[in-house]
Amino acid sequence: MLNLLHRPTGGHTRRKALGHAFVHHHRELTPDGRTLPGHIPDLRGLEPGRIVVLVPAHNEEDLIAETLQSLAAQTKPADEVIVVADRCTDRTVPISAAHGATVVESVGNTQAKAGALNQALDKLLPRLSDDDAVLVMDSDTSVTPEFIARATRRLHEKQVGCAPVGGVGAVFYGFPLRGLVSHLQDNEYVRYARELRRRRSRADVLTGTASLFPVKALRHVRRARQAGELPGGEGVYDVEALTEDNELTLALKHLGYRCVSPRACIVGTEVMPDWSRLYYQRLRWQRGALENIKAYGLTRVVLPYASRQALTYMAVAFVPFFLTVLLYTTLTKGFPGVPSFWLAVTGIAAFERVWAAKNGGWKALVLAGTIVPEVLFDQFLNFVYVKALIDVLSGSSATWERVLTRHRRGRKLLMTTFGSVLLLAGVVGLAFACIALGIAWTLIAIFVLSGVTAAVVRLSRLYPFGLLLALPSGDSKHSKIPPWHQPGRMTHTA
Repeated sequence: MLNLLHRPTGGHTRRKALGHAFVHHHRELTPDGRTLPGHIPDLRGLEPGRIVVLVPAHNEEDLIAETLQSLAAQTKPADEVIVVADRCTDRTVPISAAHGATVVESVGNTQAKAGALNQALDKLLPRLSDDDAVLVMDSDTSVTPEFIARATRRLHEKQVGCAPVGGVGAVFYGFPLRGLVSHLQDNEYVRYARELRRRRSRADVLTGTASLFPVKALRHVRRARQAGELPGGEGVYDVEALTEDNELTLALKHLGYRCVSPRACIVGTEVMPDWSRLYYQRLRWQRGALENIKAYGLTRVVLPYASRQALTYMAVAFVPFFLTVLLYTTLTKGFPGVPSFWLAVTGIAAFERVWAAKNGGWKALVLAGTIVPEVLFDQFLNFVYVKALIDVLSGSSATWERVLTRHRRGRKLLMTTFGSVLLLAGVVGLAFACIALGIAWTLIAIFVLSGVTAAVVRLSRLYPFGLLLALPSGDSKHSKIPPWHQPGRMTHTA
């Protein structure tokens, strides 16, 4: 029996550092960094409606217990927790039942997570009212004890002149932090959390780690799909989308809802433990994002997403463009040197990257400060972005099995190699064309200065384009809650 009044002794406290950069914070964790049951002020009964949790799971016997324990420790408990077991062949079902969850097994599902969730929602939504809400969360995620209370309150807050909230997503951090690859991912998550605060909680994606949706909005999405107003079949989730959480966010925004991720709604989610799994995860994410844009077209809602993707690919192309211009200049005129001005500019950009990772703790600061590992990690991601673009342009099937026949592996490798060479040749050709026109270094300077300007804006916590992209969401009084700081490697005393 889980004792909600038990307060474990093995927590983690981070001391203040770098002046006011850190806020003293205490969180109870397992050795792997998961939330343990803890007692904090009871916030139940403050919001209308029931809360039902859906946890899609496919062979998650190693993680599902921790996920359900974090739900049992909520200060505002859910009215029902349903584990959607999709083609499970391990002990996911009995473990879930032992932790008090209702287990619903998918029937004949061939459409992955989205298909399993649609089956569950088809049965669930008819017995809920519009005032109820559904929390959809991954089975490798642990929510902090006040997550449901904070998210529910945020969902029901009314703001004059603003569209209704269609979903409250999580601010996520990684665990367990073991090894370089996990720390690199967590630094990304820490920077994204800071970006969300700077944007006053406007969410690009209602992450699949944990997001709370009003039943009224989910019904609206399903009706719109059935009426042909949205792409993606007739269910709440688009079963053709590789990133169903991103697609559902776009659907809600197209129907006039706001999507927010308040800083108080915190979860820990498992990071990929090795480069191979990280590669396939990020490839799915990026290709899914591109295909979502393609499915919706350049609408007013999609335009900011498409613009950010365009900037991403400009950054990818910048590296070979710059190296081509530098090599040509060195061979024809000698090495141009590095003026002090550009050293200062580079220093500002580097400082911003380090500062943006400060909430990750001293290990995150050290990793960001060494520069080289994150630069190499960026090149790894650049390769993923190129591969995703080639897959979309070539129309290759979105197959994510890691074990393929030799013939299929060879064909995909050949296609990726040919596409990469073709794109690289295009960038190099553009570089030589700009050299011939005498504008190559000017374009490089413009790109670099634009990046540094963006870094300075991020340091200032301003978001000058926010009002152009979305209605203000605000964060009400919950924005005063201190940011959570992802701990480093945990120690636990029994």
